[in-house]
Amino acid sequence: MKFDDPGTVLPVCVERLGETAGRQFAGMARRGFHLQRPAGGTRPTGRCRLGGPALLDPGTSWPETGGYPYSLFAVIDTDALAGWLGAELPVRPGLLNFFYFDPDVPYEVYRELDFAHGTGLVIPADPARAVEMQAPAPARSFPSTPVHAAETVMLPDCWDVEDGDIDYDEDEHWGATSLLLQRMDGLAGTTGLHCAFGWPDTSYTIPVTERDADGVPDVHLLQLAEDAELGWGWGDAGTLYFTIPAKAFAQRDFTQAKVEGQCC
Repeated sequence: MKFDDPGTVLPVCVERLGETAGRQFAGMARRGFHLQRPAGGTRPTGRCRLGGPALLDPGTSWPETGGYPYSLFAVIDTDALAGWLGAELPVRPGLLNFFYFDPDVPYEVYRELDFAHGTGLVIPADPARAVEMQAPAPARSFPSTPVHAAETVMLPDCWDVEDGDIDYDEDEHWGATSLLLQRMDGLAGTTGLHCAFGWPDTSYTIPVTERDADGVPDVHLLQLAEDAELGWGWGDAGTLYFTIPAKAFAQRDFTQAKVEGQCC
């Protein structure tokens, strides 16, 4: 659930959920960005872009598995986003390169590959040292598309909320998700958005955000939607979500980042 005006989050939640549950839900808000192609006088945000070459530290190898390279889908410039994220960015990881395994190889080959590190990877780089690196074949490459990061405040989708997060009437609702489905109707996520940080903005019925043993939700890093102009898509209106455990994020350990794919 995406709000362009931060001041509307609490009033809307209280109006729809009541004082207690409304404040609890509003307290889950996170700052994030809607990644848009620059238009109407907006400018690209730092070095944030979709597609194009990777920006990697000198000597960094292009990621691959079984001899097949991953494809570069986006670069996010966290230094350019730090002013809005504030305390929600506990470390400055610099540039984040988002890779997904998407080469043009037969399924018979794909199913035999070892994905011990997952089908999605996030590789940080020092902005002062990073150099452009082109994708090797048979990785797919996409047009370099600078983006403007529009500041938003986001609430979790109802499927990413757990029963202990907010109070609800057990006689009226089967869980927190039921309460939000009914009372927050019309504010649910929409498909077709590229987003960074905040919460995943979804319209599916499967949770995206995992939690650690202490119940702390993962940090959402990037959401990539189907994009006809760039030439990528996954299934029917498919979306990719890159997340990382909060502790790993604070320790700048992006080897623990993971990707979830969903489609209609």
